[in-house]
Amino acid sequence: MVAALNKHRKTRTLAVTGGTGFVGQHLLQLARASGYDVRALTRGWKPPEDEVAWVDGALNRPDSLVKLAAGSDAVIHIAGVINGSKQEFDAVNVAGVAAMIDAARAAGVRRFIHVSSLAAREPQLSDYGWSKARSERLVAASGLEWTIIRPPAVYGPGDRETLELFKMARRGIVALPPRGHFSLIHVEDLCRLILAVLDEPDTVSETYEPDDGRTTGWEHRHFARTLGDALGKRTMALALPRPLLRGTARLDRLLRRANAKLTADRVRYFCHPDWVVTAERRPPSPLWEPQIDTPAGLVSTAQWYRDAGWLR
Repeated sequence: MVAALNKHRKTRTLAVTGGTGFVGQHLLQLARASGYDVRALTRGWKPPEDEVAWVDGALNRPDSLVKLAAGSDAVIHIAGVINGSKQEFDAVNVAGVAAMIDAARAAGVRRFIHVSSLAAREPQLSDYGWSKARSERLVAASGLEWTIIRPPAVYGPGDRETLELFKMARRGIVALPPRGHFSLIHVEDLCRLILAVLDEPDTVSETYEPDDGRTTGWEHRHFARTLGDALGKRTMALALPRPLLRGTARLDRLLRRANAKLTADRVRYFCHPDWVVTAERRPPSPLWEPQIDTPAGLVSTAQWYRDAGWLR
C-alpha cells in the first residue's frame, strides 16, 4: 500500500463527510487556506462557496457518496453521531463508514482518512465506543490506503459540547465524573494532523491518538481550575458519583428527550478513569506536533463564545 501511495500525484482534491459539523467546518476552512479543493457532503441545499463543492447527500444514499468521491484524491470521513441508541450508532457510525468505503472504491479513490474516537479503545464501555471500534475494523479491512485518527476530547470555537463546561465554570462549579485523567486537543491542531497525514506514505495503515502535548493528561480538578482561570473565575470541581450521574442522565432524557446531552451511554464512557492517549500511538513529531497550548486555547475559545453570544 505504501508503494501505491508513492505513485499517487500530490493530493489536491478532498472529499469530506461531516463538513457541516464542528470539526468538519474547521477542516474545510484550513483545507481551503492550504490550497485544497474540497467536495463536501451536505443534507439539503447550501449556497455555493469558493473552493467548496457541496454535494447533496447522506451516508444512507450510496449514489450521493459516489458522487462525492468522484474526482477526488482522498476521502476524509468525519461524519458520525455521538448521541443515540445502539441502532442509531450502528446505522451511522458503522454502516455509514461501510458505505463511504464502498463509494471510495467505486470512484477509484485509494486514500482514506477515518476520524474515529478515543472511545474505540474501550468498546465494552459504551455503544458509542463499540460503534467506533467496529468502524475502525471495517476501515482496516478495506484494502484502501487508510489512516485512522482517534482524537480525545476536542474543544474550540463553535463546539457546543464543551460549551456546557464553560457555562458551569462561569458559575464557579464544574460538575465532572469521578476522579480520573483525560487528554484534550484543540480542533485546529486536530485538523492540521488530518491534512498532515494525507501524502505521507509512512502513515498508511497507522492509527494515531493525538493530544495537546500534555503527556499525563488532565486530572479533572486541575482542568476545572484551568478552565476557571480562562474565564477569570475561581472555579471548584465537583466530582459526581456514578449513581448520581445515572440519575442526572435519566432526568436529562426526560426533560430534553432526543436533545439530551448526558445519556446513560455517555455516563459509562465518562466514568472510565483513563482517557489519556496512548504514548505509542501519538503521531511522530516530524509529522505533527500540537501548536495550541490548552490554557491559551481555552481563553480564546471562551472569547469566541462571548463574541458569538453563546456565553453571557
